[in-house]
Amino acid sequence: MSIPRPIYVAGSWRNTNETATLRAPFDGAEIATVCLAGSVDIEDAIAGAVAAFAVTRRMPTFQRAEICRKVLRGLLERREELAQGMCREGGKPISDARAEVDRAAHCFEVAASEAENLGGEMMPLDLRPSSPGRFGVTRRVPVGPISAISPFNFPLNLAVHKVAPAMAAGCPIVLKPAPQTPTVCLQLAEIIDAAGWPRGALSVVPSTPQVADALVTDDRMKLLTFTGSPEVGWELKKRSGKKKVVLELGANAAVVVDEGTDLAFAVPRIVYGAFSYAGQKCISVQRIYVHASMMAAFRARFLEAVAKVKMGDPADVDVLVGPLINEAAARRVEAWIEEAKAQGATVWAGGPRQGNFVPATVLADVRRDAKVSCAEVFGPVVVVEAFTDFAEVLDRVNDSPFGLQAGVFTEHLDRALAAWSELDVGGVIVNDVPSWRIDPMPYGGVKNSGLGREGIRASVQEMTEVRLLVVNERHH
Repeated sequence: MSIPRPIYVAGSWRNTNETATLRAPFDGAEIATVCLAGSVDIEDAIAGAVAAFAVTRRMPTFQRAEICRKVLRGLLERREELAQGMCREGGKPISDARAEVDRAAHCFEVAASEAENLGGEMMPLDLRPSSPGRFGVTRRVPVGPISAISPFNFPLNLAVHKVAPAMAAGCPIVLKPAPQTPTVCLQLAEIIDAAGWPRGALSVVPSTPQVADALVTDDRMKLLTFTGSPEVGWELKKRSGKKKVVLELGANAAVVVDEGTDLAFAVPRIVYGAFSYAGQKCISVQRIYVHASMMAAFRARFLEAVAKVKMGDPADVDVLVGPLINEAAARRVEAWIEEAKAQGATVWAGGPRQGNFVPATVLADVRRDAKVSCAEVFGPVVVVEAFTDFAEVLDRVNDSPFGLQAGVFTEHLDRALAAWSELDVGGVIVNDVPSWRIDPMPYGGVKNSGLGREGIRASVQEMTEVRLLVVNERHH
């Protein structure tokens, strides 16, 4: 039994009586024991954040930016340690895990810049005969303490997407990491602590959902930012009271392969977008619409590439498909594949589940009401469908309860612009997959995919509010 890793409450490390044992998705080996926060710990974290806000709201710009850059350097210094931990704890292929650390460091680089450029505007208010001599100036001020709940699939970077903009904005933050992958967030707390972020202004509190519910309901917390399943996210919003809410939820992301597409360019991107990290990404490629004139060539090239996808030990740099996070997730994906097959789907590629592993699976002739088509698989499964009319395929993409991102491969500018205009999604990625993301861009969805936007600048905007100063020059 390993020594339990303590939680981080309002600037102090704390051991608790309740613990959780973490096991590797790859082989079930015990890898760590983590303390779990209780109700008293959550209350102390909230109270610490409230008290720390008196400090963070007055921190000068240079200090917030300087601390963010120290965290950047700390992440890069511990890059391999962090990556190996995510590989073991979440089953993330090591190449993706290393890239995630690099992305997290970039987020803090961008956060430092956003802190330095968090400006307002000056506006004339002498717009009517009754308001001569008046002008207004706006500034953005931090909203206050923030509650953050992050998921297992990007355990570092999606936590950083909440923590880094909070620090740039001057907001204390209490983070509840995913129960499957809490360790990297505790390591992040070590790095932030060493960088000099004010005592009390960060807590990382692994806990049960029941204990952490105070982060949702307590009115002292002024914003709730949640990344996870739609079912949980919308329920949290209902109980969040008057606080602002940002939700990054699920998707069944689609990619369109238009006539004339360079398949040598498109297919490798679609394969990676569909099967990397076993499809456990909310913008993983799930639905592929291929122009009928391209279907035969696409099928041949795509299946040739899928056959080369390596599944296995995530510590192997050549592995693309590692284990799903646990066997329950793998069994669910397996059941959805079997449902589609029972309804008449054709299996172009795939194979039997092996414990936590589901092979890269390609299905055709899938009914549109099958779960693998209309719900979020969150596994290494894609469905392929032909189309002939571009306007009609945009309607098919929109025929979904989700709207996060969509990809469109096309050589026609008018069709790219039509997709941007007509698709009900938060982002349209032209000539790449919907899985493409760089961290500064505004990221979020519509419909069941969420509320608000992440991306460092967008999050800073969510975590601040406009305060107006009106000056009357004619005061005599």
